[in-house]
Amino acid sequence: MLYGTMKVAIGGPLKVAFRPWVEGLENIPAEGAAILASNHLSFSDSFFLPAVLDRKVTFIAKAEYFTTPGVKGRLTAAFFKGVGQLPVDRSGARGAGEAAIKSGIEVLERGELFGIYPEGTRSPDGRLYRGKPGGLARVALATGAPVIPVAMIDTEKIQPPGKVVPKLMRPGIRIGKPMDFARYQGMEHDRFVLRAVTDEVMYEIMKLSGQEYVDIYATAAKRQIADAAKASKEAEKAEKKAES
Repeated sequence: MLYGTMKVAIGGPLKVAFRPWVEGLENIPAEGAAILASNHLSFSDSFFLPAVLDRKVTFIAKAEYFTTPGVKGRLTAAFFKGVGQLPVDRSGARGAGEAAIKSGIEVLERGELFGIYPEGTRSPDGRLYRGKPGGLARVALATGAPVIPVAMIDTEKIQPPGKVVPKLMRPGIRIGKPMDFARYQGMEHDRFVLRAVTDEVMYEIMKLSGQEYVDIYATAAKRQIADAAKASKEAEKAEKKAES
């Protein structure tokens, strides 16, 4: 009931204001379990995709969104629960991964849609990064659920970093055909199989999105960008100091 209320309250205005275009809706099954594996360009991805679907889709969200104290914290927790987000504690990398996998399996065993971002984090520059094999592939092989590749398009342009007011423009959502990995059933602990499954899905997402593919993890790219910015700032300080 809460999800339906939030879908009307948030999804309705989103569709009216931004008018997202969608291709491939027929690839979403009317019933039964399925994994929606999407690229990740913006915080808004988890709102635009559910807004255009008739069925509920559940994503994973960091536990901090659900545990912040105070009135604001309770409202935030209610909001994320209402839009179909599940809390996962990311304080320990391995524990967080296992919790996410367990949550995903539980959603799929109920015959529902489970949404996941294989890159593990938002793209820092609009390019598509290497998928992490520990989540998507393990959940797919453990449940036998089909994987449906999804491409979010231009959502990062709506509210770029540093911008408070969103830009009214039409983002896109392109949904690919379901992918069956039944041939690997029972091999969810084989790291080579996990890598192969993940790369196959990322290739389909790349074709749907038209993004440039970068064969490193987005988390590593973010570290490189942060290190470069820090080095640039230190060089600028040193230059000013030398001039004075």
